[in-house]
Amino acid sequence: MMLSRPKPGESEVDLLRFQSQFLKAGAAPAVQLVKGSRRRGDAHPEQLPLRDHRDVVTLDNLPDLPPALVPAPAKRARASPGHPLPQDEDPEERLSRHDQHITAVLSKIIERDTSSVAVTLPVPSAVAFPAVFHRSQERQGKSATSGKRSIFAQEIAARRVTENRVPAAGEVVPSLDPPEGAVPSEPPSSRDKGSRFLGGSHDFHRSNLVTGKGLRSQAAEQEVQTIHEENVARLQAMDPEEILKEQQQLLAQLDPSLVAFLRSHGNALEQAGTKATKEQSPGSPTVPVTKEEPIMSTSATLKLPMTPHKEWLHMDTVELEKLHWTQDLPPLRRQQTQERMQARFSLQGELLAPDVDLPTHLGLHHHGEEAERAGYSLQELFHLTRSQVSQQRALALHVLSQIIGRAQAGEFGDRLVGSILRLLLDAGFLFLLRFSLDDRVDGVIAAAVRALRTLLVAPGDEELLDSTFSWYHGASAFPLMPSQEDKEDEGEEEEPTTEKAKKKTPEEESRPPPDLARHDVIKGLLATNLLPRLRYVLEVTCPGPSVVLDILAVLTRVARHSLESAMRVLECPRLIDTIVQEFLPTSWSPMGVGPTSSLYKVPCAAAMKLLRVLASAGRNIAARLLSSLDFRSRLCRFVAEAPQELALPPEEAETLSTEALRLWAVLASYGQGGDLYRELYPVLMRALQTLPTELSTHPPRPLSMQRMASLLTLLTQLTLAASSTHPESTSGSAEAYVSAIPSSITWTQVSGLQPLVEPCLKQALKFLPRPDVWNALGPVPSACLLFLSAYYQAWSQQVSLCPEDWLQDMERLLDEFLLPLLNQASLGHLWDSLRHCSALCNPLSCAPAPEALPSLVSLGCAGGCPSLSVAASASPFPFLTALLSLLNTLVRIHRGLWGQLAAVLATPGLQKYFLQCVAPGPAPQLTPFSAWALRHEYHLQYLVLSLAQKVALLQPEPATNTALHHAMALALLSRLLPGSEYLAQELLLSCVFRLEFLPENASGGPEAADFSDGLSLGNSGDPQCRRGALLVQACQDLPSIRSCYLAHCSPARASLLTSQALYRGELLRVSSLLLPVPKEPLLPTDWPFQPLIHLYHQASDTPSGLPAADSVGIAMRVLQWVLVLESWRPEALWAVPPAARLARLMCVFLVDSELFRETPVQHLVAALLARLCQPQVLPSLNLDCPLPGLTSFPDLYASFLDHFEAVSFGDHLFGALVLLPLQRHFSVTLRLALFGEHVGVLRALGLPLTQLPVPLECYTEPAEDSLALLQLYFRALVTGALRPHWCPVLYTVVLAHVNSFIFSQDPKSSDEVKAARRSMLQKTWLLADEGLRQHLLHYKLPNSSLPEGFELYSQLPHLRQQYLQTLPTEVLQNGGFKT
Repeated sequence: MMLSRPKPGESEVDLLRFQSQFLKAGAAPAVQLVKGSRRRGDAHPEQLPLRDHRDVVTLDNLPDLPPALVPAPAKRARASPGHPLPQDEDPEERLSRHDQHITAVLSKIIERDTSSVAVTLPVPSAVAFPAVFHRSQERQGKSATSGKRSIFAQEIAARRVTENRVPAAGEVVPSLDPPEGAVPSEPPSSRDKGSRFLGGSHDFHRSNLVTGKGLRSQAAEQEVQTIHEENVARLQAMDPEEILKEQQQLLAQLDPSLVAFLRSHGNALEQAGTKATKEQSPGSPTVPVTKEEPIMSTSATLKLPMTPHKEWLHMDTVELEKLHWTQDLPPLRRQQTQERMQARFSLQGELLAPDVDLPTHLGLHHHGEEAERAGYSLQELFHLTRSQVSQQRALALHVLSQIIGRAQAGEFGDRLVGSILRLLLDAGFLFLLRFSLDDRVDGVIAAAVRALRTLLVAPGDEELLDSTFSWYHGASAFPLMPSQEDKEDEGEEEEPTTEKAKKKTPEEESRPPPDLARHDVIKGLLATNLLPRLRYVLEVTCPGPSVVLDILAVLTRVARHSLESAMRVLECPRLIDTIVQEFLPTSWSPMGVGPTSSLYKVPCAAAMKLLRVLASAGRNIAARLLSSLDFRSRLCRFVAEAPQELALPPEEAETLSTEALRLWAVLASYGQGGDLYRELYPVLMRALQTLPTELSTHPPRPLSMQRMASLLTLLTQLTLAASSTHPESTSGSAEAYVSAIPSSITWTQVSGLQPLVEPCLKQALKFLPRPDVWNALGPVPSACLLFLSAYYQAWSQQVSLCPEDWLQDMERLLDEFLLPLLNQASLGHLWDSLRHCSALCNPLSCAPAPEALPSLVSLGCAGGCPSLSVAASASPFPFLTALLSLLNTLVRIHRGLWGQLAAVLATPGLQKYFLQCVAPGPAPQLTPFSAWALRHEYHLQYLVLSLAQKVALLQPEPATNTALHHAMALALLSRLLPGSEYLAQELLLSCVFRLEFLPENASGGPEAADFSDGLSLGNSGDPQCRRGALLVQACQDLPSIRSCYLAHCSPARASLLTSQALYRGELLRVSSLLLPVPKEPLLPTDWPFQPLIHLYHQASDTPSGLPAADSVGIAMRVLQWVLVLESWRPEALWAVPPAARLARLMCVFLVDSELFRETPVQHLVAALLARLCQPQVLPSLNLDCPLPGLTSFPDLYASFLDHFEAVSFGDHLFGALVLLPLQRHFSVTLRLALFGEHVGVLRALGLPLTQLPVPLECYTEPAEDSLALLQLYFRALVTGALRPHWCPVLYTVVLAHVNSFIFSQDPKSSDEVKAARRSMLQKTWLLADEGLRQHLLHYKLPNSSLPEGFELYSQLPHLRQQYLQTLPTEVLQNGGFKT
């Protein structure tokens, strides 16, 4: 029976179960422990012969017992169950024999006799070193019984025999004297032949225990033989019965372990003697020849691939259960069920199918569990990372790295249950990597660094961010940090980013790294001192190129996490110094194209990129980098030379030059590094002059295009820095000091750049009809247009120059470039492709990656961007956004150009794109990639709306697409993400509340609204209350409405100023290129109700109430604007459910006790309530689902009932809102709240049936099925709490439900319902109120046209009469009612 060994992860319960199985099986243990005994039999130490002069040490003052470290508890002496104590033995003799006193053992120490030991000198050899002996070689003449001597000792003894002819101990050599101390193997004497016990097989020709080993004298041998003969003689003088009795007595007295040891020792010697006798028999060779005889030749239970032999090392004793692994693998089991199986991976990280059959030489079967299946599980790989063999640790880390890379690329798909990354991180893989970085073996460190890079850095992320650096505000990016922060951080007020980076809460400092890593992987790693360890690896171990690149990539990812992480990278001792000095030297040896053995003292583009990402995190970091480590000279070194002159591999030189230009562009975006422009001016001019030539090369090289775009982006930032306009500071003195710093670049230094950039644009536009070449140009055309936009913006701000100059130049640009471009059919194809590449129109393109984790943010681009997306090479967004930016700049400066540029707004492709953006549909999920893509898409939408607003102000008549632009502005306002606060403010100021974007006001919109209401309501009502008049008044009050929303919906001032400086090009105010974390859009979806919600919260927090004028004005402006949107822009409120709109209207009545009495408020609320009660809207009014911004609608309705009962005074509009949630298809909880806890409301709920906003059938159908509510209904009727003149609507409703219940004859009803129905009918029959009884029994159907609201039977139907006859006779007689 084979018992499995314990496996990692099994508990003590499993070990106890294994022990019980082993004991039940009765198998022999694999290892047997032998306890050596200190007993020496009956021989007393004083009887030892002392024939030689030896040193004897006597210990007289020893303690009785050795000192005990821990006092042992007292034990009660008792006999062993298997060895009873003899009754006739003297206790003193027994104690003497079993004396354990320390003096009994160490009383006398006798020196070993070495007088007869032969001393031999080393034998000289003819060679310098002895020949190497391999243990696989066979040695003739080897002893058959080598004992416990090692192979090396046996070989040395054999060489001594051959050299000195001295017999080795333990070697069987006949005709030679036996070695000293050994019993000679000679034929038994006649004396021994008679020494047999009962004719048994035991001979006593020698002693099995006393051998005299250690005594070298001849007298010792005689003494041993004398002792043996005395023992034999004593045995021969005893009868067999006496021998058996003495044997039993000895077995009872001796320790069982000592007895077992003596027996095994005797059996071993007997077997050895028998074998030696067979070898010395006649016909056998005198010198034994070693043969490889199989040890287990007859074993048929275990089929081994090879037969073990006794001559093999450590194979003298074969343990078959330990050789089980050498058998052939069991056959692969085919899975017949849908049961999940453990995932196994190859050494390349590939997921292996459960039924794949691979050969064993691939090394995929070296595991214990499921030995027949190839591959390794995650648990086995984790176990392998803790191996003592460094190669195994490195291999496990390599395989785990491959698995992570394939999982991030989406190769596993839905073949696995759950997320591999989440499973690994939960199992502690992050800290396993951190521990592996502390390894002493370079290979393990390299594997750990590669796995860390694979986990943290998605290659597609860096490629995406690098390729879009030259887009419109492409250098700004969202931090790659989790948007879900702890609860304690949610309530913190907004503070500047730099202050937040320096500030670290005590809770965060005290939290252990695993807790931090659970929410944020980067923070958890930084808490484990990752940066000092990486610095040590770079500075001390000097790893190979791949490890250096991996470390630089990890540091770049950490710097992209947040400003705080970037500061920690910068402030890590000697980290940046080591990187700059080792990987950005100013002089180096030329390098070839092939691979290099070391990157030290060689320029590295990854190091330059790390510095660029650090500088993008904040202005202070950029300034510290620029002012330290002789960074200016290093930057000049890599910018001044062309890539082909850098003595580096071509691709590395191109990338290094590109990263140097991007780093300078980042510095220039803060207004820094301007003095370098004067030094490198000739270099930049020479590079600009070569751009048209490089653009004409076919095919365009991607790296060259990126370098050209980076150069144009650098010139754009330098041109913006030349602007002489510096806004006045409104905050602290530090900001005022920064704003007062004059720019180091003047306009005259950049005014000559335009003639050099325009040829580049002209050359690039030639390839627009050729999509393949156009897509290969990358961001170069966009960078040219963005430069021209910044150039004209800076030119127009030069107050010392004549405006006529730049106006004429704009007209020339329009005639030479823009008008031919706008008339090209290829540009129309770009407009048409907007819908196909849009993230808004294709929400599934922004779905999160399968292995996306909230604690490890990634753009999800590991598998590459789709061919049709914002980030694709064929995307029209970068070029069209840059074109719109230039058009906005031209129209803002030169208003006379609007007529020629307004044709862009009427492009069919753009209109179709806008129509699809405002259409109702699923919004893309907010992920890191969708936030990045939507930000660039919103830039294009905003620039179109900004151009439309400029044209609308100058256009005498509204355009046909003005309403579409207004709907797009409303949709964009609710979608803008953090970092775009300036765009939201501009939309509120320009497009959203402009009368020019409401063409319905001038085209009969109010009249159409009145006509629609007349058709639906059937009556005209008061002319002042009509919706048309309310809309006209709202259009007149648009300035007041805009002021109200600017006061309540504007972004925070600090964020607004930061965003404003970034979008307006105020470089000295830009503090960072890292945007805020995109947790959610800037404004909620119900932003039109936002001032009203603020008013409600202020009223709740202010017991004394709000000023009447403020509350009435805010409520009126909000209701007016909501009415405009409900009437003319309903798509703007599609994201707000009708139930949420109803809840917001109820807030008007909860603000105070007087607001809802104001006549304008009454008219507006009534108009909005009528819109909610339309037949096409009413079915979507769902009060049971969760509502945004509301914890529970029943709680809101309960407070609404309390407020109605306290301050309504029977207001009909208030009552209509109370009745609306009581419809039959809504939750019974709302009706129970009214009839159970707020019955007093029924007294004031006097809304007439004619003013009910919904049909009465919505309350009466279907029949009520809640028994508790029906009993409350009946109680309200019987007690008089509900009367027809107090509450006609609910009286009719309750009457209909109670009548339907008491005359219902449903056979499926429960006994409880049947009993309650019969009891209610009896009570109805016995009512003293004749009118109520008449109504309950003769109710027919509801009719709101009648004054009472329902019809009655003049005579009960025959079925009801028969049902009444089933009542008891005494009930019928007491009722006295005639049917």
